[in-house]
Amino acid sequence: MSGTDFGHIVESTFRPPWWARSPHVQTIWPRLLQKRRAIQLHWESLELPDGDFVELAWTPEPERPKGIVACFHGLEGSARSHYANDMLAVMHSQGWRGVMMHFRGCGNHPNRTTRAYHSGDTQDATFFLDTLASRFPHVPKVGMGFSLGANMLLKLLGEKINQSWLNAAVAISPPFRLANCAQSINQGFSRLYQRYLLGSMCKRLLEKMNRLDFSALSLSEEKVRGFQSFRDFDQHVTAPLHGFANADDYYQKCSAVSYLNKISTPTLVLHSVDDPFMNPEVVPQAHELSPFVRLELSQQGGHVGFMQGTPWRPVIWTHERVVNFVRPYLEGQA
Repeated sequence: MSGTDFGHIVESTFRPPWWARSPHVQTIWPRLLQKRRAIQLHWESLELPDGDFVELAWTPEPERPKGIVACFHGLEGSARSHYANDMLAVMHSQGWRGVMMHFRGCGNHPNRTTRAYHSGDTQDATFFLDTLASRFPHVPKVGMGFSLGANMLLKLLGEKINQSWLNAAVAISPPFRLANCAQSINQGFSRLYQRYLLGSMCKRLLEKMNRLDFSALSLSEEKVRGFQSFRDFDQHVTAPLHGFANADDYYQKCSAVSYLNKISTPTLVLHSVDDPFMNPEVVPQAHELSPFVRLELSQQGGHVGFMQGTPWRPVIWTHERVVNFVRPYLEGQA
């Protein structure tokens, strides 16, 4: 993939079926009603330099592995999330080995330190990718991120412009501009998504507060239970816990849009204008993309949705699109 002045924004080939034109149907239906693909995962605990760990979920090793797909899940997600489980199964079906790095505390076990994860936390991913490079130096690799993991991956590629871990990357439904997204998801029907995810975040935090010393943050159970929005959580937890001055400082420094024009890795971004976690204003302009970034934009598709087929047998369009994009980079045809 190349360009002369800046990256490409093109119309996606995705078209929703008549019954799934609503962004909320696109977002919710696959999670609640789609049958999961069968995939056996092997779990590994990867020790980190600071004494903490992240958990890796590996698909079965093919007899002749042709490539590795390194994946990063979304906010409060895991390899068990519908989009992650099925994409890992699809990668396995192609003869590639999939591995998902779980952000701290998102695997099977709570992490050991007060540190958690956030949309711009690239340190653990860097260590993970270094580990893959060391273990499998001659196996081609691509990276793939969903939602928060997509934002993190784009930021990482923009920070490490000379990286040699990945031949290509895919980012699905990234929250390009974090401040806009925090505002958008706090309005209308989208607040239901926020309530669900925020509840999970606060529950995880309260469990950690019972085990670890969070006195530096001046938090109480009552205060945590009183959080009403992502911004509340980011202002009082994410920012001070990870060295940001406040929520706005975190949003400004970690939004993927600030890094897109630096990326030198062939990167496919799939995004929908009607994403209910965001608003149309988050979509980057062409001049904000590097020549190596291809943004395929659909008018409909929801958040990590892109569902076609019938109500009783839905098909995720993203699977075929991703396979077609990454194959040349994993099988030496690019």
